[in-house]
Amino acid sequence: MSTASEYAGVTAAEARRRRQERLFSRINQAAAYLNVLGVGWLVPLFKIAAGDNPRHQLRELRQVLLIPLVGIASFLALWAWLAPQVNTSLGAIPGPAQVWEQTVNLYNDHVAEREKEAAFYARQDERNRQFAAAGQNDRIKQRGYTGKPTYFDQILTSLKTVALGFLIATLVAVPVGIMCGLSRSVNGAVNPLIQIFKPVSPLAWLPIVTMIVSALYVDPMDVFPKSLVISAITVTLCSLWPTLINTTLGVISVDKDLMNVSRVLRLPTWKTVSRLVLPSALPLIFTGLRLSLGVGWMVLIAAEMLAQNPGLGKFVWDEFQNGSSSSLARIIVAVLTIGIIGFLLDRLMYALQAAFTYSTSR
Repeated sequence: MSTASEYAGVTAAEARRRRQERLFSRINQAAAYLNVLGVGWLVPLFKIAAGDNPRHQLRELRQVLLIPLVGIASFLALWAWLAPQVNTSLGAIPGPAQVWEQTVNLYNDHVAEREKEAAFYARQDERNRQFAAAGQNDRIKQRGYTGKPTYFDQILTSLKTVALGFLIATLVAVPVGIMCGLSRSVNGAVNPLIQIFKPVSPLAWLPIVTMIVSALYVDPMDVFPKSLVISAITVTLCSLWPTLINTTLGVISVDKDLMNVSRVLRLPTWKTVSRLVLPSALPLIFTGLRLSLGVGWMVLIAAEMLAQNPGLGKFVWDEFQNGSSSSLARIIVAVLTIGIIGFLLDRLMYALQAAFTYSTSR
């Protein structure tokens, strides 16, 4: 009896151990995805819940969550202490409380504007129904709402602009980078142009782009107004270089044995690129895309300021020109918004890099 009982006990303990190992394996697999999303601090909590050593996991949690939170809290405390001591032409620098207050005000303004828009369309629909009932179909009209864009509308405009500029930059930089990596002659011809144009500021590109777009884009579409196209092309001209350079480097770094195999097999160029070059160069291409998106988002603000495209850049410029008591706090709201969106865009590109490449290292 005792032998059977011991055997059953050992079997149950072994089964629990195996279940725990499988659970830890799943947590470790999920850790890569959680790190990509920027919530890697959940991993120690999951491991504690699964029965791992709490002391070790609490140390890890302190490193990945508590220390960053302490850094943020210290920054906010320092900001709240130093801000009132600095006086500007618009008054004292607003602290975190004033900035949060203006954030709430901007949200309330957005909600109020959406309510006005809904009421406008409701009145228009009611008036058109009355005209239709009276048989006055010639008086039925559909007009778009012409209210001012809210802060959140301007955020969407900026995202649309940077997406368009980044897309154009990618469509130009990746093929040219592949050609530069495959051909020394093409690389030798393009490299001087890269070195000349890469350092050029968006403030220098903008007047040239404005004149060219104004001359060629005579009949602008409602979806792509002229100011948006000008900003997007300026973003393109400043952001394509990291992708172009990293794509070239990635193609040059492809294993020479693979390229020799493609020559021996006499593979067509398009098949060599799609089957050998792109999979090998993809990690560096994504690194270039992440850098390009960061540069494009940074350049966008200056481009929107000067092109007067209704985005975050124009919002900052208008608040600076406004000079009211709340302007400085609203500008800081925009600065924080730009930083947070930039972080989220980088996380998005990092997630795509992790999904399409074998390397998930930062």
